[in-house]
Formats: sequence, C-alpha cells, structure tokens
Amino acid sequence: MKVTGRDPATGRTLSVSTEGGVIAEVRPASESTDLWLAPGLVDLQVNGFAGHDVNAASVTPTTVAALVRALWKAGVTTVLPTVVTADEERITRALEAVREARDADPRVAHAIPYVHVEGPFLSHEDGPRGVHDARHIRPASSAELHRWGDLVGMVTVSPHDDAAIEFIRAATRAGVRCAIGHTHASPEQITRAVDAGARLSTHLGNGAHAVLARHPNYLWAQLADDRLSAGFIADGHHLPADTFKAMLRAKGVDRAHLVSDCTELGGLPPGRYRTPVGGEVELSPDGRLGYVGTPFLAGASRSLADGVATALTMADLTLATALRLATANPGRFAGGRGVLVPGAPADLLTFAWQPGDRTLDIRTVVAGGVLVVDGGALVADDECAGPAASTGPTHHPASPGGTA
Repeated sequence: MKVTGRDPATGRTLSVSTEGGVIAEVRPASESTDLWLAPGLVDLQVNGFAGHDVNAASVTPTTVAALVRALWKAGVTTVLPTVVTADEERITRALEAVREARDADPRVAHAIPYVHVEGPFLSHEDGPRGVHDARHIRPASSAELHRWGDLVGMVTVSPHDDAAIEFIRAATRAGVRCAIGHTHASPEQITRAVDAGARLSTHLGNGAHAVLARHPNYLWAQLADDRLSAGFIADGHHLPADTFKAMLRAKGVDRAHLVSDCTELGGLPPGRYRTPVGGEVELSPDGRLGYVGTPFLAGASRSLADGVATALTMADLTLATALRLATANPGRFAGGRGVLVPGAPADLLTFAWQPGDRTLDIRTVVAGGVLVVDGGALVADDECAGPAASTGPTHHPASPGGTA
C-alpha cells in the first residue's frame, strides 16, 4: 500500500509504502496534492467517544471495538482507553471488556497497546479530585494494581502520601507507567514521586485547586522537572490560550503531548444530555461540555484532531509542531509509535487543513497497514461492526441558537 501527501514540516509531497503492517519506505514524490500526510494520532487518555463509554456500567467488548472504529474516523490510530475511579469490581469489568475486544480482533489489539487507569488513588480534596467519585477514592495499593492484571500499562496517581510514593516505585519496577494527576501533593512530594519513577503529568493545569499559592505549588514543581512529560487538553476550554502557551514554553515541546480526555459525548451533536454520572450537562456548538446551571466543565468533548488545530492557534505553533504533540511525543509511551520511519507501525493519515481551521479534516486512515478510513468514511468490515452498548446519555437536541 502507498499513501501520498504533503509533509507538514516542508510542504513537499511524500510517498509512504507499507508492507506487513509496518512502514517499508518513505520517499519524495512528484505527485501534486492538497492533502497533508502524518502518522496516525496517539491519544493517551480517552474515556469515550461518539456515544461509546468504557466506564459505563454495562460496557462490553462491542463498546470497545466501536470506540476504536469511531476514533479511526477522527484520525486516532493508537488509543489508551481510560478507566476512571470506581469500585474495584467495576474497574475490573471495564478492563475485561477491553481484554476481550483485543482478543477478538487484531486491529483492536493494535489500536490499544494497553489501558490507562486514572484513579482511584487520587486526592480526596475538592478541586484536585475533579469529577471523580469521592466514595471510591482510596489509598494507593500495589495489591489492587496486581489484581487488575497486565493489561494496565499506565496509572494516574496523586503522590500526596508515603503509600502513593511506594506504589509508584513498585508499579515502575513492574513496568507500569505512572503519571501524576488530580493531586494536592507538595512540591517535595512531587519530587519524591519522580525520584520513585513517575514520568508523566496527567492533563497538567486541570484537576487542581481553583486557588493556589503563587509559589511554591504542585504545578510549578511539575513544569520545572524535566523528567516529566506533561499532557495538556488543548480544546480551548480546559486551559486558556495564554496559560497553555506559557505552560508549553515552560515544559518545552520535547516534554509535552496533547490528550483529548474525551468522554462519550465527544463527536455528538450540541444539546443537553442526561448522563449516568453527573446528571444534566450541555454540549455547546464550540465543544464546551458543562454542567447545566453551573460554570463548571463536565469533561471534554473535542477530539485529538480538534486539539491539534486548536493548540496550533493558541500557542502560535507550526502544523508540524502541533502534530508532533499528538504523534511522536505521546507515541514514546506507546512503543515508539507516531513516526514516519521505515520499520515503524504503518499508522498513517491524510487530511485537509488550512490556517484558522478548528480541526483536521481526516480523509484517509491506515491502521497497522490496513486501510480503515477512505474518503472520510469507515471502510466496511463486518468483524468490527456492531451497535454501541445502550448505556449512553439521553440527548435533547439543541435549538439553532445552541441551547436546549
């Protein structure tokens, strides 16, 4: 298979040949095209998308497979389904659904290298806890991590006590990546966590107190530590443009990546929805998801492709740099994905984009050497087809003005 498009770094046309699921050759091409070419997007934090929710009470392998297919259309070829704070039985049920989906379809297995568990070992304080269920916040436990099984490859944890620090040390020894997030830890505890092996910051700048001491605080400590790679939600709602730009400059492009942190409402029409957790929420035409009657966000709804385009504008980035934040940089935590070099996984996309666009217009997606999206539409495949589990939100369509 050959895929042709413009190199975002140079503007010149490239042709990428694939063979056996990997990139065989990358060479200049003489063809003229208006489409850009990039590695498939790598999203390290996805709770759900297009009505498919890995945290739903009745999640099934079909839910997981449908989530992967929906994300293909949005340009994401590598995804970490993110299981959030719940009782252990529910976390285990979600992990088993992912495991069964991977076992049933090699393309789903390729898309999901492992699972990210965000919680339940988080701060119990209002603000840092975010929307995580306070009833199920609990001390970090290596025994529970072991019971989850080897599909878990990343855990977000708050290092605010000795138990959490020891958890990070043990998890790191076991090959599980640890991310700092939803924390009220002191700067000294942040440093101890990194010394113990933590290497990421989960959606830095969010899951935090509304009011912090100017200095010191846990945000400065994470920005300053060059051993941490920071994830950012660049949807235009979770971080103001000046905050995102300053944080990105402080952390450095080499040590930053974008995540969508998307919920099941991502990719759905604007309007009011009733969700199993959180109740009445409103999704605005610009992608802001908030609790009705409050100024608070109810999660994220914009795709990683949206995040690339928005980050580009918010931080005055080049297209090549913005793409790097959603491909090669997060790909380092997924086995070296997100690069166009011979021998790398054949995960590719072509898209249309012009300055000022709010998203990347995905046209072609190749995942593991297989064409899965052509002309912006999914390629038919009975093995992956199937309705989503009926656990999603109830939708009340928005009026033309964007309100229910």
